Amino acid sequence: MKEKIHPKYMQAKVQCACGNTFMTGSTKPELHVEVCAKCHPFFTGKQHILDIQGRVDRFKKRYAKAETAAASAEAAKSR
Repeated sequence: MKEKIHPKYMQAKVQCACGNTFMTGSTKPELHVEVCAKCHPFFTGKQHILDIQGRVDRFKKRYAKAETAAASAEAAKSR
């Protein structure tokens, strides 16, 4: 590796928009982020399925139809 061309790697303080702060390694001394693991919906369990144009409802209707058809076919076999 060439000398004196690489940035210095140091401890960096990361500040989230929610107020959470933590330390990590970076070439910059301070980092500001909008979302962290404490406020991101995926990690907090508050993630919601976005129902765009009723797609979730349509999927549930199709699945219910398939489930009832399978149940009726099973009942016909047992007779």
